[in-house]
Amino acid sequence: MFLLRTYATSPSSALPPKSSNHTRITTFNDDGRVNWNRLSTREKAARSTQQSFNFLVIMAGVLMTGAVSYIMYTEVFSLDSKTSQFNYAVAKVKDSRECVSLLCGPGGRANDIKAYGEGSNWNRWDRNRAIAGSSSVDRAGNENWYIHFNVEGPVGRGVVRVHLIRPKEGGEWEYKVLALDVPGHERVWLENMDRKFGVDKKSGTMFGIKWW
Repeated sequence: MFLLRTYATSPSSALPPKSSNHTRITTFNDDGRVNWNRLSTREKAARSTQQSFNFLVIMAGVLMTGAVSYIMYTEVFSLDSKTSQFNYAVAKVKDSRECVSLLCGPGGRANDIKAYGEGSNWNRWDRNRAIAGSSSVDRAGNENWYIHFNVEGPVGRGVVRVHLIRPKEGGEWEYKVLALDVPGHERVWLENMDRKFGVDKKSGTMFGIKWW
């Protein structure tokens, strides 16, 4: 004969007791492993604070990245940037055999030419200074941009002067003047808008006729 015994059990005993023996969650030690339902009111507040802080940090990082990218584009990569125009002017100087000859000597190499901003050529920190420049708007409403920097080769040194102009209607910058001045030598013109259109400001002539 088999005896069947029954035991009274409460419904709650069928489920494991809800554990709360986890380390107390704070804003600084929460790693997200503990389920939200197991957190106390204070711990939930701590987690919410931490997540809000993390969100703000991420947003700040995104904004900083955007700001740096914008600055890099406008100051370095954009055609309107001083660095971009500086690089173009240096390339024009190195492409000119007359400029290379003045700075490096006959048969010299363009790669021996160094270009740098204001300051003494012997001081490495001065050589890394920003390129000097200024801007203005003329009576006609055109934007004018003036840049100058130093160039140096094994046998000579000089100053490159740049004058850019952009019409008031907008558009790209155009070279009005790009010239190299080396002491003891005549100016080397690499770009001269006035000469291109037959204007001689010193003599007041245009197309061979004296106008002023």
